[in-house]
Amino acid sequence: MLDQLIQYDEELFLFLNNLGSESWDGLWLVITNKLTFIPLYALLLYVIFKKYGWKTLLLMVFVIAAMITFTDQITNLFKYTFQRPRPCRAEGVMDFTRFIAPRCGLYGFFSGHASNSMAAAIFAGLILKPYFKNLIYVLILWSLVVAYSRIYVGVHYPLDLLCGLTFGALSGFGFYKLHNYLIKRYMR
Repeated sequence: MLDQLIQYDEELFLFLNNLGSESWDGLWLVITNKLTFIPLYALLLYVIFKKYGWKTLLLMVFVIAAMITFTDQITNLFKYTFQRPRPCRAEGVMDFTRFIAPRCGLYGFFSGHASNSMAAAIFAGLILKPYFKNLIYVLILWSLVVAYSRIYVGVHYPLDLLCGLTFGALSGFGFYKLHNYLIKRYMR
């Protein structure tokens, strides 16, 4: 059963990865770069500051730092526990992969890009929901695009992304609840 799932995952990866073309490679390399979205994060923090003020923003920055550290470290724990090679290193897959990423790490299960971007999307979307009710959907779509970029550049399987997105959504929701608890306990 697990072998069949892995085979389907590899086949879906190869199909999606090979949809790419050189004319789109530059765009997807920009999307997959972690630094690309610093302006988005800065804008979200600015909007949060305008809506909630300095005290809440400072608390939120600590909660966000804890959330990103948590998702990143749990992702690494999974990668080194399961040790599933990335497609750009996997025998029988790497020869058929369009690999355009600047580098290829050792292990890929599950995706840190997917978990971190989804955690940020859920957290920010829930925090700002009273002011922008549809923002969460835009941020989730952004996270899905970031996740797909990892297939496009050749470094993650779809299952890596699905698990990363799921973990990120749970983490974002959990840290949103933690933030609300801290606000009620220490800020009011």
